[in-house]
Amino acid sequence: MGMRPDPTFHASPKLAMDAPPEDFAYTLLFSPDFSQPDALAVIDVRPGSPTYSQIVHTVPMPNKGDEFHHFGWNACSSSLSPLTGHAFLERRYLIIPGLRSSRIYIVDTKPHPTQARIHKIVEPDEIFRKTGYSRPHTVHCGPEGIYVSTLGGGGEDGTDGPPGIFIMDCETFEVLGRWEIDRGSQEKHYDFWWNLPRNYMVSSEWGLPPQFENGVVPEELLSNKYGHQIHFWDLRARRNVQTIDLGANHQMALEVRPAHDPLREYGFLGVVVDTTNLEGSIWTWWREGGKFHIEKTATIPPEPADAELLPRILKGFGAVPPLVTDIDLSIDDKFLYVACWGTGELRQYDVTEPRKPKLTGSVHLGGVIRRTPHPNGKTFGGGPQMVEISRDGKRVYWTNSLYSTWDDQFYPEGVPAAQVMAHVEPGGGLALADDYWVEFPDGYRAHQIRLEGGDCSTDSFCYPSVGT
Repeated sequence: MGMRPDPTFHASPKLAMDAPPEDFAYTLLFSPDFSQPDALAVIDVRPGSPTYSQIVHTVPMPNKGDEFHHFGWNACSSSLSPLTGHAFLERRYLIIPGLRSSRIYIVDTKPHPTQARIHKIVEPDEIFRKTGYSRPHTVHCGPEGIYVSTLGGGGEDGTDGPPGIFIMDCETFEVLGRWEIDRGSQEKHYDFWWNLPRNYMVSSEWGLPPQFENGVVPEELLSNKYGHQIHFWDLRARRNVQTIDLGANHQMALEVRPAHDPLREYGFLGVVVDTTNLEGSIWTWWREGGKFHIEKTATIPPEPADAELLPRILKGFGAVPPLVTDIDLSIDDKFLYVACWGTGELRQYDVTEPRKPKLTGSVHLGGVIRRTPHPNGKTFGGGPQMVEISRDGKRVYWTNSLYSTWDDQFYPEGVPAAQVMAHVEPGGGLALADDYWVEFPDGYRAHQIRLEGGDCSTDSFCYPSVGT
């Protein structure tokens, strides 16, 4: 019949690694004071191009106050699922939620990234009416639709009922309804992802809207009232099958990163801070004997500092916690990258033995105290935050903003938008690219990055790589 799957859909992680490299990166920009509309920036990442590391197209939004945060594709390699896939979809549309407004923009990237434009806007009322959820956050393309996690329930402050996940039609972008059939003890939400052939989903917890929208609430944090559980789900039954509490002192269990190869039933979780000692931590989960297990497998200590040099929120501690705010796993499941937003460090761990991460690389940029400049001499406000890895694992991109009100608390001098890139050494190690520095318009901050054709935090693979 002459139809072929999108060439950016890859059956296995190895095939994705062997595909052509990205030519463009998409980065979300938001206005922290809501004085201008948020925007999507399209960046040229082709080495040797006359516009390398420059914005070559911008899609401004028609509204103010959305606060762009995370986003994702309408379709990806999960469309090749032999059970419920839609192999003839295109990886064409970017699904961009406004975390503060609960509005969702659908941006069409065809016929070319430099011609991207708004295709459709899903207004908050539709999401509220059909799901009872608010504050849409993480977007993942599943075999049969678009999955969107939320951080708020109903009501003005988002605390009328727990948050959860809803599904959108991947062709019409209509909101279909809640995903959960049985949520069990899950009351908070943040990230989620899955192993499709093994039929499980894993989700994590940050906090409810009153705990993050106006900044971190110190009393809530020191009382251990942010999220500290991880949840495992039967993906097809849409049922919570197991919840594990990490211990209340392990506050803000954020990014989940399952192994990309579906043969591997393990994954990683980043925890922002341990309130007993200010450490950040990495945890490894695995399934054995029909049950999920998780253990702390790496810790990152705080850095002592003179209280006079610290922002108000940290003065009483006399130290800067690493603040593990993002992690990302290379498609070959070899390297885990850990963003320490507080200390201004990006760490690289070899996780070929998933329960024994080995530190193999580190670079510093920014940081509450260090304020390490870029190799080009320019100031990097904030610290390494949202991380994205090229499919071939040779390049790591990152930005510097966490969330508007949190930026202001930890970096009161400001967090102007920045995006950088580091080259990865084959055996481990990182080297900042001194010729990659994206200049963004004044008044914006930068958050998540997506790469043309897919990246390491986008795709779910349905088939194992040869040789695994």
